Amino acid sequence: MSTKLEQRKIRKRIQWRKQDTELTLLALPTLIWYILFSFLPMFGMIIAFKNFKISGNFISNVLESPWVGLKNFEFLFKSNDAWIILRNTIGYNIIFIILGIVLPVMFAIMISLLHSRKAGKVYQTMMFLPYFLSWVVVSAVGWAFFSFDKGILNQFLVGIGQEPMNWYMEPQYWPYILIFLNIWKSIGYGMIIYLATITGIDSTYYEAAVIDGASIWQQTRFITLPMLKLVIVMMFILAVGRIFYTDFGLFYQVTRDSNSLYNVTTTIDVLVFKQLKTATVGMASAAAFVQSVLGCITILSANWIVKKIDSDSAMI
Repeated sequence: MSTKLEQRKIRKRIQWRKQDTELTLLALPTLIWYILFSFLPMFGMIIAFKNFKISGNFISNVLESPWVGLKNFEFLFKSNDAWIILRNTIGYNIIFIILGIVLPVMFAIMISLLHSRKAGKVYQTMMFLPYFLSWVVVSAVGWAFFSFDKGILNQFLVGIGQEPMNWYMEPQYWPYILIFLNIWKSIGYGMIIYLATITGIDSTYYEAAVIDGASIWQQTRFITLPMLKLVIVMMFILAVGRIFYTDFGLFYQVTRDSNSLYNVTTTIDVLVFKQLKTATVGMASAAAFVQSVLGCITILSANWIVKKIDSDSAMI
């Protein structure tokens, strides 16, 4: 009898319900999007191993193009600029990850401590607004500042008796400019995530801390930051998973593809785009393939390390 009762319970559990239908319909657009734009394009990975030529039908070109093995990968690893490209890609991302966690957490805590809700909303809006701006718009604003003839910075230099500078031919300044622009544009998004987490913390923790005589710094150190740990770790793992990716708009459009800035602005994404412009589709696909594989390895490795240190903070 007990086995029959257990089987009936299992059948009831797996029985399709009306709520399951509603949730399925709700998830259907996302499922279709992933199939069309994430899974179907994976068929194109074989282009990385072929001498692909653009002519006629795409599918027939992919199937009929001759196999070349790993030759398309050779340009990425044997190129004289391979070290520069990897250095730029990984170096910038390490800085973006560190500043992209420290600064948003700091500003989120500062805004959460404001007594005026109106002031907090104003600061949130001001910091979140740049996130919605396109890099094309940022590039146009940058041109207004850095243009040699009519740029605001050069007009200021001339006004104080200095010689104007051709900013798009001065690579020593652009690492700082790119880091500033990236943080300026993304800090609001991260801050909102951490601020939402802080808002969800039970206020009784802070009330008890105040009764015990804890200062603002002690409340932040022993309550706020521990409560933010899971979100910080999750954001860190996701950021590490994209350490081989860079924002194409930031490194290509903002710098206006200046050849003088090649050594400080060329990343894997920029390289892939330039290879596509020269019709070497196989080489571009090979670079993107390596980029995806390394990104998958890094995110799994980061999650594994976090799991070893603190299993509760890992994503899986």
